[in-house]
Amino acid sequence: MPHMSIESWPDRKYVMSKPMPALLPHIRRVITSHNASGVAIAGNNTLVPSEAMDIVPGARGATMWVVEDGLPTAENVGELCADSTQRRVHNPENFDLVPPCGANLRSTELAPGASTAMHRTSSLDYNILVAGELVLITADGAETRLSTPGDTVVQRGTLHAWRNPSATQWTRWVSVLLAAEPAIAGGATLPPVFIDAVEEVSVPTSAPAAVAARNVRARPGDRAQTPSEVGA
Repeated sequence: MPHMSIESWPDRKYVMSKPMPALLPHIRRVITSHNASGVAIAGNNTLVPSEAMDIVPGARGATMWVVEDGLPTAENVGELCADSTQRRVHNPENFDLVPPCGANLRSTELAPGASTAMHRTSSLDYNILVAGELVLITADGAETRLSTPGDTVVQRGTLHAWRNPSATQWTRWVSVLLAAEPAIAGGATLPPVFIDAVEEVSVPTSAPAAVAARNVRARPGDRAQTPSEVGA
């Protein structure tokens, strides 16, 4: 299959011509712990609502859990702290999607017909379909359709986009993004990047936060993307 030109990459414009289908239910997050006697318990049981992603019309996302101390982590030591469930990734050099040293568990949802920008992060990602159908689009023009809950994509620092092929149903996938060295292909190091039909912006690993946060604009007149607004 021929290499895709920038002009042929997914158009992320999403026009709601019909009433929006009902949102997917919030994800239930259960966090286990130990009580004072050392007995295992389900210590935290919460519904985590998704939030709209303004720069990707029809997209929503939720952060489920962030590990920041590397692997192996010390997350199992001590009591569960309230702020543990509220962590967010702060790493503009990787679009606030991947912690510098650790992992990010998140969910992403796309409305019928919606798609993300082409993008790449310096990470190793485990993407698992949990509801609906999803199409993985890679830079060679290939489209891989995921249709069964549990279908999994292991993303190894490659340029890609996601699209919901359904005309009537939302799709949702859960991702674990692990901090990783940038991919190397053809003798070149491939830094994090967001690409659309207008402009390409890559972010060197040494870029200051102000440059990294610039990201890519969807179209002339759109605001700059804020970190983590494109899914995994």
